[in-house]
Amino acid sequence: MKVLLLNGSSHPKGNTALALGEMVKIFQESGVETDLVQVGNKDIRGCIACQRCYETGRCVFDDLVNETAPKFEAADGLVVATPVYYASANGTIVSFLDRLFYSTHFDKTMKVGAAMAVARRSGTTATFDELNKYFTISGMPVASSQYWNNAYGREPGEASGDAEGLQTMRTLARNMVFLMRSIALGKEKFGLPETEEHVFTHFIR
Repeated sequence: MKVLLLNGSSHPKGNTALALGEMVKIFQESGVETDLVQVGNKDIRGCIACQRCYETGRCVFDDLVNETAPKFEAADGLVVATPVYYASANGTIVSFLDRLFYSTHFDKTMKVGAAMAVARRSGTTATFDELNKYFTISGMPVASSQYWNNAYGREPGEASGDAEGLQTMRTLARNMVFLMRSIALGKEKFGLPETEEHVFTHFIR
């Protein structure tokens, strides 16, 4: 089992990293391979809808997105973590995810997704919902925990005082491991769900 973790914070050792660290400990205890990619402090531009990825199989902007794509393809699960900016995810991780999901055309069905939001006070649930949309449009089951996947802290290290938030992260990691293993067994015995040819219904004719 492999899990790819994306840190959308501009601070590699901040509260988002602290919360991710709780998950990494559980993954490692469970024998799950982890790969943590620092995204939030990188220079990542947004998607320009040029459609070149359909010709080349990779994003036209050759940066961390293309470096991460094969790791995403090889992973059984994806964790996306971000601090909250104006009740939304960090713009850098949003640009990264837009391009990562759009430019990778491999089947993401049944890769397990989990989102996490870290804030001083509020906006976490809106951010959590925002990130989950990348998973649900891609056929990826969403892992849940004992509460919404939020942690709280402003200054570096403050999240260590959020006992419930950190427990939520550990529970999330355990649930991800169980779900990934269950899906692997299900695929081995039953295969993937039957698919239909995609129908696109546009709202404007």
